[in-house]
Amino acid sequence: MNIDVLVAEIGSTTTKVNAFNDIHSGCPKFLGQGQAPTSVNDGDVNIGLKNAVNKLQQILGTHNLTWSEMLATSSAAGGLRMSVHGLVYDMTARAAKEAALGAGGIIKIVTAGKLKRTDIAKIKEISPNVILIAGGVDYGERDTGIYNFEVLAKACSNIPMIYAGNIQNQDEIRFTAAETGVHLYIADNVYPKVDMLNVEPTRKIIQDVFEEHIIHAPGMTSVRTMVNGPIMPTPGAVMESAKLLYEVLGDLAVFDVGGATTDLYSVTEGSNEINSILISPEPIAKRTVEGDLGVYVNIPHIVQKVGLEVLKKEFPDAERRIAKAIPIPQTSEGKRFIEYLTLAAVQTALERHAGKVTETYGPSGKQTVACGKDLTAVKYIIGTGGALTRLPKRMEILREIISKEKGNHLYPKRSTNILIDNLYIMASLGVLSTRYKEAATVLLKQSLAI
Repeated sequence: MNIDVLVAEIGSTTTKVNAFNDIHSGCPKFLGQGQAPTSVNDGDVNIGLKNAVNKLQQILGTHNLTWSEMLATSSAAGGLRMSVHGLVYDMTARAAKEAALGAGGIIKIVTAGKLKRTDIAKIKEISPNVILIAGGVDYGERDTGIYNFEVLAKACSNIPMIYAGNIQNQDEIRFTAAETGVHLYIADNVYPKVDMLNVEPTRKIIQDVFEEHIIHAPGMTSVRTMVNGPIMPTPGAVMESAKLLYEVLGDLAVFDVGGATTDLYSVTEGSNEINSILISPEPIAKRTVEGDLGVYVNIPHIVQKVGLEVLKKEFPDAERRIAKAIPIPQTSEGKRFIEYLTLAAVQTALERHAGKVTETYGPSGKQTVACGKDLTAVKYIIGTGGALTRLPKRMEILREIISKEKGNHLYPKRSTNILIDNLYIMASLGVLSTRYKEAATVLLKQSLAI
């Protein structure tokens, strides 16, 4: 049996393989999914990949599965660890951070201004996969970006670096990279003018760098013997699906609740009303990640946020349930417990992602201003990830977070539509869209039942 495209999602614990046929037609089909434990810790990710393919064969009822292409997303081998360095934290450093998060990066450190020796020591300890350096609007301040690149090039010459700062520095940066042997990538300035973000070019380069260098990560060195197409960071692939859906549905937000993290993606320009009082620019496509809020590995962190005593009022045996937690419980009471924690995770993610309206006082008196991401124009909220695609009350969880009193938060309206990635394939379709955009669009609609 030949399959057009297999897409592998290589996670930190589980590897999934999704099969798609009729990709070149107007009616592409999702055939099924195989799963197996990820084998990156065994020194060869292909072991888990082959086991997932074998499971898929069983599901499809064949013993001779072949395919034309295999694409992949990966969060294994530590994912895409990044350090980000800019000039002013609320300007170029934040713009670079937005670019890194949107590409699927796991940001380990953000600095503003000239790097100190203690900063360099931390970066060496972190050993990021990629270093992103910004700083200065175009034709503005030059010294900080050049200084930071020079000290990083001397200290971390073995780490790929992306420069996305003042364009006047590009020749100097290239000269230093050539001297020190740094593998350098040049991107358009992420903050070319005051109050202007330009993060998409850097996001694309980050994903290209990831694909080029992930095969050198421990356990991933043999991945190219099976995967012959693009490899993307899994969060970056979900973002690609979100941006594709934006073209179809308009303004939207995607909640992705996993065992270790809760990610929130929004693709919206916001409302004209809020944009007129916004004090700093926001990217159209934004991702935030709550690295401590997951409903399996990081259950203790959610419990700490909720409060154990509060949780025990609802679940007297909460301590036992925490100790024996599994990714997706089988009993109705076990599912209700994870649903409770999932609600807490998405509420926290929304609170941290969305902006606020506040009042300030200056020489001209009281003024109303907005800061952060405006979600008031969002038309659709989409749930993906294990929790929000498999739990019975997934729709109710997403409905509840927008039904509460908003206060001064820029939350979606109560009338916002709720959709679920029923087939749990958003990440796979994100990487698929890089080659087969029309097919990925049709399959996204199928998974969301629209």
